[in-house]
Amino acid sequence: MTSKPVFGLVLSGGKSKRMGRDKALLERDGQSQLAHIATLLEEHVDRVFVSTREDQKEEPERRQFDQVVDHYDDMGPLAGILSAMEDYPEVDWLVVACDLPNISAATLRELLDNRSSQHPFTAYTSTHDGLPEPLCAFYPASSLALIRQFADEGIHCPRKILIRSDTHLLEQSDPASLDNVNTPHDLTDSVLEGTP
Repeated sequence: MTSKPVFGLVLSGGKSKRMGRDKALLERDGQSQLAHIATLLEEHVDRVFVSTREDQKEEPERRQFDQVVDHYDDMGPLAGILSAMEDYPEVDWLVVACDLPNISAATLRELLDNRSSQHPFTAYTSTHDGLPEPLCAFYPASSLALIRQFADEGIHCPRKILIRSDTHLLEQSDPASLDNVNTPHDLTDSVLEGTP
């Protein structure tokens, strides 16, 4: 098993177009979803960073955290993942999207406990379509060259990268843990506040 430090990365650089407002700032129990995920990660990793776009880095909520500012435009979540790995190439990364209201400490712990040193990535299998869940996944430092290769080939979708790689896949113990919220309608069944 790897002896490298493990850092956590909260992906919060999305434009939240379908939601119509910043998903990282959705609130639960008086706390932003961004802060909730960052606090959860702190229990399991050596250090936590928030991934942001250049135009988000001065946003008050994001400024409370250590940041990795995207080096790339128009690459979606991969911009944050690749930027973090380039800024800190000697550490492994536990990457989590900011829009997972049901994620639990148990889900993160199970992922870390079962990460593979023999595979480029470790991720859960989606309970919806059986494909890898790339936005709650383990990206070891050793996978940086592989990710760069995919990016150079124009493949910027983290899920496609995991599908096309020898990813170590885990079954989810809690099927709802990785359900995300993308639209106002999704908020009706979540713990997040449904009104601005």
